[in-house]
Amino acid sequence: QVQLVESGGGLVQAGGSLRLSCAASGRINVIDNMGWYRQAPGKQRELVAIKTGGGATISGDSVKGRFTISRDDAKGTVFLELNSLKLEDTAVYYCNARSNSGIVYWGKGTLVTVSD
Repeated sequence: QVQLVESGGGLVQAGGSLRLSCAASGRINVIDNMGWYRQAPGKQRELVAIKTGGGATISGDSVKGRFTISRDDAKGTVFLELNSLKLEDTAVYYCNARSNSGIVYWGKGTLVTVSD
C-alpha cells in the first residue's frame, strides 16, 4: 500500500505563486508515475501534471508554461510549482501515484483558492 499526503495549499491572489508538496509513504518503491490532478467546483477531475517513472512530464494544456512538476524519487515526494495563478486555477489539488502494477493511489487533496 501507498499513502499520499498533500500540503501547501491556501489562498493566493491572482498572478501569485504557490508550491504544493506530496509525500508518499509505505511501499514507495512500487511507484511508477506520480503527479497531480485537480477538481474545481462543479467540474470533473482533470490532469494537471504527471512525472513518469522514466522522467517524462505530461501536463494539462491549461497549465503549460505556468506550472512546473518535480519529483524526488529517493524521498517519494512530488512537487508542483504554481505560477501566474488565475481565478480558474481554484480547485482541490490531488496527489496521484500509479504503481508499476497499475494500482492507482490518491491523496485527500489540498485546496488552492485564487482571489482577484
